[in-house]
Amino acid sequence: MGNLMGNWRYKEPSTVEECDSTWGSDSESDEQAGEDDSGISESVSPSETARRADSADMPLQPPDSPEAGIKMKRSFYAARDLYKYRHSYPNNKESRPNEYRNLRFYLNKIPLVPDGIYIEEILTKWRGDYDKLEHNHTYIQWLFPLREQGLNYYAQELTQEEIKEFQNTREARRRFQQAYALMLDFYGIKLMDKSGNVSRAHNWQERFQHLNESQHNYLRLTRILKSLGELGFEAYKAPLVRLLLEEAVCRATLPNMQHSALEYYVYTVRLPAQRRRLLRYARQHYRPQHAFIWGPPPKRQAGGGGGGGGRGGGGGGGSGIRAPAPSPETERKCDGEAESEGYPGPAAGRDLAGGGEGRATGAKLGPDGWPGECGGEYIETVPL
Repeated sequence: MGNLMGNWRYKEPSTVEECDSTWGSDSESDEQAGEDDSGISESVSPSETARRADSADMPLQPPDSPEAGIKMKRSFYAARDLYKYRHSYPNNKESRPNEYRNLRFYLNKIPLVPDGIYIEEILTKWRGDYDKLEHNHTYIQWLFPLREQGLNYYAQELTQEEIKEFQNTREARRRFQQAYALMLDFYGIKLMDKSGNVSRAHNWQERFQHLNESQHNYLRLTRILKSLGELGFEAYKAPLVRLLLEEAVCRATLPNMQHSALEYYVYTVRLPAQRRRLLRYARQHYRPQHAFIWGPPPKRQAGGGGGGGGRGGGGGGGSGIRAPAPSPETERKCDGEAESEGYPGPAAGRDLAGGGEGRATGAKLGPDGWPGECGGEYIETVPL
């Protein structure tokens, strides 16, 4: 056994199917068990699992249908990037000395480089300064460190030892939560509690309009979601991703984010069962539904799902094309589904006449720890 393990070598995935284990084991018992694909522990490879599932299923569209000839493709770049992240960078070699610079920054002992700003100044003076948060491009790598190099080469990648120290340091974790809340406020989202539940902020209309047209923030959101998982806040991901899917796919308030949310944000979530729940929700509202390329496999699609209201177009992606606003029927359906799951509907957090803050709609975890069921062109870029 020892020799067998010693001879094991990591094999780089070469297809989207090899990178994606989301639908490899799809059952209620799996969802209750909450399996994790952050380690390589499957006896059958993801590619073999996907091959078996595909061979057993009937195609969603007849081969001769007009829709069958027009298909979007998933980004292999995105799938491979998120596979490596979820599997803890299996081929990564930590060559730098472990200086704990990210932890020391969060303990307010060193400033970020090159700007010379301490974390306490950012947390106390930058909140609500949306111009600064938008146009400064050096702080995000320090606020949300990863085990991969970003565009600020002064920022140091996390190491496994530093991650453990960070997760065990109460002061660092407290400031990290504050930094997360600061960025959510910048995007028009409110962190509701220490469980990671989120909702629209009082100024969500203004901030969503900005976010829809400021697509470099989509890269920032990918980094934020990854960093949450690295530093011990994995449970915060699903509520945020669910809210972003609701706004991008169901309500069309963030139409340009739709492809990023489906290609990247969902796949930062490590538990396959959680990814399945998020994708089922997205498919329910995606239009045209036959163009939904993120699963489930065709055989499972037959029993899943409903096409309630949604946007009238395929994917905004990075094309800058706006989708039409959702119809009143769409809003009523989203409202009814959200309220049936115990979530406030959109009217609770939106006053289109300009009146007060109201009760915010958002992605709140249910009693089982899960968000509820309701609520184009893709540009590949380097990570921030």
